[in-house]
Amino acid sequence: MKKLINDPKNVVQESVQGFGLAHADLVEVHPDPLFVSRRQPKSNKVGLVSGGGSGHEPLHAGYVGFGMLDAAVPGAVFTSPTPDAIIPATVAADSGAGVLHIVKNYTGDLLNFETAAEMAAAEGIEVRTVLVNDDVAVEDSLYTAGRRGVGGTVLVEKIAGAAAERGDDLDAVTAIAQRVNDNVRTMGVALSACTVPHAGVPSFDLEENEIEIGIGIHGEPGRHRIAMEPADGITARLLEPVLEDLGVGSGEQVLLFVNGMGGTPLSELYIVYRRATELLKERGIEIGRSLVGNYITALEMQGCSISVLRLDQELTELWDAPVHTAALRWGF
Repeated sequence: MKKLINDPKNVVQESVQGFGLAHADLVEVHPDPLFVSRRQPKSNKVGLVSGGGSGHEPLHAGYVGFGMLDAAVPGAVFTSPTPDAIIPATVAADSGAGVLHIVKNYTGDLLNFETAAEMAAAEGIEVRTVLVNDDVAVEDSLYTAGRRGVGGTVLVEKIAGAAAERGDDLDAVTAIAQRVNDNVRTMGVALSACTVPHAGVPSFDLEENEIEIGIGIHGEPGRHRIAMEPADGITARLLEPVLEDLGVGSGEQVLLFVNGMGGTPLSELYIVYRRATELLKERGIEIGRSLVGNYITALEMQGCSISVLRLDQELTELWDAPVHTAALRWGF
């Protein structure tokens, strides 16, 4: 294992500390318990909190700021944060209008955020939860009961964050977040495994000529393992189940999101995006908005995921609304 780390036990703390120093204009790092909050919160606004195991950077801390999250809670690598960190993050995000928890569908995340929400409610904070479960690859995995939360999480956080920023109340922000989740689907592929620092060995084995279709962001198994093939074929294998499950058809408009898993160059992601646009156009589906890059990763895993979000006028306007975070910013 070759990584730019010191003690594997301190990877998350040192990484978050560096993140806070690099983006001190946007965020404040709270070291014990560990969470990240927005540097200049807006009063009387619905607060948005998310979090999960580290190793998926820039998710979630990279999305703390204007137009997205008010606080993020990083756990250990690929391990859910505990309620003792989620609770103060929820308190920090509350400005009197309630708080929405955006939770990826992994058992640990779900249980710990649920516990934190109950304890925050006991302190008088109204908390709602939206569970992100956009992965079409498998129904159940090592980490979940039901579908996993993957690339769609970024889109939920951006659009719900814009709704909160414009002044929507807790019911409305929750409904927007749920609407995004209901209209987004994702599927991913791994060309290689990643290595969790404290483990020191790859999380799974792939032969030199093999890829895993439908992989999870923690290296969980997917639908099937096949021989390596050209990018156009892999793109079709990812996109077709997404479109089938979403039920999007000719004349509709979508946001196309090609996400890198941490170890894939942008040049390759654009090759995937190119073929995906061709496949969508063949079906008469209009690409209204796009996003390409490493936005929800799995350490240094090589591979990508494709997400498709069905758009309407309101979701498009909320996507276009200004955002200013470490990892996503426009409109300023």
